[in-house]
Amino acid sequence: MSSFLDDIETLVPALRRYARALTRNTDQADDLVQDCLERAITKQSLWRPIGPLRPWLFKIMINLYRNDRRRQRNSLEQEPLDVLPFEPSSPATQGARLALAETAAALQRLPAEQREALLLVALEGMSYAEAASALDIPQGTLMSRIARAREALRTMVDGTGPRLRSVK
Repeated sequence: MSSFLDDIETLVPALRRYARALTRNTDQADDLVQDCLERAITKQSLWRPIGPLRPWLFKIMINLYRNDRRRQRNSLEQEPLDVLPFEPSSPATQGARLALAETAAALQRLPAEQREALLLVALEGMSYAEAASALDIPQGTLMSRIARAREALRTMVDGTGPRLRSVK
């Protein structure tokens, strides 16, 4: 039992990082992580240690996040756009900060399923199998969502979407 709690404790920083990227609000992210941890500990008896704990925890967090979004869908509360989901490892130049802010804003404009998939793989470094398990989707669907998210981000940030070649 203590191993279960120790394993959860090691994943808290990753859960916080992912929650901040999803919500873009520090307070909401802390609440989401707290709810996730509470749910995981409460539902500990449902955990089957046949695979890694990480996708199971992220699945709980994603489901909590989606349920919360459904509840707030009709509310008029807006999410702040000025909070970056992460801090760069070194001080960035003004141009780099602008590019980072533009990319973060573009990330928030992605459809939720694409953003969730891209963040699990790109931000959390999950394998495609782990991310697909966390999202409870087939691996091919995950790869498709990530490809569409990357293309949409490229189009929004650079204005360079896919170009069609003319065939004569």
